[in-house]
Amino acid sequence: MHEATMNSPDIIATLKEGCMTMKKYFCLILLSVMCLYSWSFSGDDCEKDIDDKRGVMVPWQKGAHETGKYRNVFLEAGYKQEDIDAKLAKAYYDVFEGPNRVYFQVGDTMAYISDLKNHDARTEGLSYGMMVAVQLDRKDVFDRLWRWTKKTMQHQGGARDAYFAWSVKPETGEHNAEGSASDGELYFITSLLFAGNRWGNHTGINYYGEARRILDAMWRKDGTAGIMNVINVKEKKITFVPDLSGYDWTDPSYHVPAFFEIWAEYAHDGKEPFYRECADSARAYLHRACSAPTGLNPDVTEFSGEPRRFGFMPAAFRFDSWRVPMNIAMDYSWYNKDGTWQQDYCKRIQNFLFCKGLDTFDDQFNLDGTPPAWILPAGGYQKLRHSLGLVATSAAASIMGTQAKSWKFVDAVWNAKLEPYEDGYFDPYYDGLLYLFSLMHLSGNYRIITPQTK
Repeated sequence: MHEATMNSPDIIATLKEGCMTMKKYFCLILLSVMCLYSWSFSGDDCEKDIDDKRGVMVPWQKGAHETGKYRNVFLEAGYKQEDIDAKLAKAYYDVFEGPNRVYFQVGDTMAYISDLKNHDARTEGLSYGMMVAVQLDRKDVFDRLWRWTKKTMQHQGGARDAYFAWSVKPETGEHNAEGSASDGELYFITSLLFAGNRWGNHTGINYYGEARRILDAMWRKDGTAGIMNVINVKEKKITFVPDLSGYDWTDPSYHVPAFFEIWAEYAHDGKEPFYRECADSARAYLHRACSAPTGLNPDVTEFSGEPRRFGFMPAAFRFDSWRVPMNIAMDYSWYNKDGTWQQDYCKRIQNFLFCKGLDTFDDQFNLDGTPPAWILPAGGYQKLRHSLGLVATSAAASIMGTQAKSWKFVDAVWNAKLEPYEDGYFDPYYDGLLYLFSLMHLSGNYRIITPQTK
């Protein structure tokens, strides 16, 4: 083998290369140390709090039902009121008015909300839209949505009378399914009661009368043609669907104790004690459904809280489950009847998500926090992602927060944007509505609407 003779420039170059190599090794060592620290934090130290100049978050100890006051968590976090108002207005514009809106007017008097990625209109979206409208005092939007819902989705007669077809083709009004999803009825009734309180019942729509029609029909469902009450009367818990196929099990995200408290106060149908028992039953159920150290719950369960397999899907925390932290936060904000447990729940689920990476945590998990073997697809994509919807609802949980970490979740949703992900996936419907709800909660604009007095 022939060996070339090195001159001085060659020696210098070799020394430089060696130094660069040493730098690379040093960087690798440093990276390894950083990874070890990260692993240690996400493993052994997940329950430890962090330092934040705003200190430890201190939740309010009395609910708005008692005090009449609502937290503006954004203001407490240091954001300016004018910027808070602008952010909420922008989110509303994006969902209801902008180029990527999910709200569409029909003629002069009606409108619907569409789940664009699934090409349908759902009771979920229509009822959410009505709740947004009544909370933000948009009577025009509320009335349009209700007129379309009543005309297109609500059954007029028969065994399903006054219930709603949960999925409809918005262009034609054709029902994709005749059956109901119980959370739709839950939100319709509550938003109609609020509308009657806010605007009265003599401005074109008798909101209270429409709410009572659903409630009264609900109580007449006795199993004829397989149609049942929205609430399992024996268990005092909301059903997955109000028919024999889903009467004996449930979805944790349908459990909104605060709404049953509203029914007890404003429905005036003689069922007040029962509705209050339903609220307490929902709280006790959530203890069981969210018992994992991670705070995670399965999408569907038995009434015992035990996970239930849904079709071919193994039990896991998926899209429906995102709503649970915000529902619990709403109950804390309005009534604070289960504050100690709710604060603990907030700590568990925020600790878990924080340790998964505040800016990177996935949107589906097994209950122990591991990635699911099977991923529920959305919009033609089957992948885990850092979804705005879960960013939003986990931030809303900060209303119950007792750690400095909770400020970071508030900051995360403040800095989030309703825009396409890097791979092109975009969901202005589900992500958008949950994001808007979260901003409403954290700005103090999601409230118990009491009867207006002149």
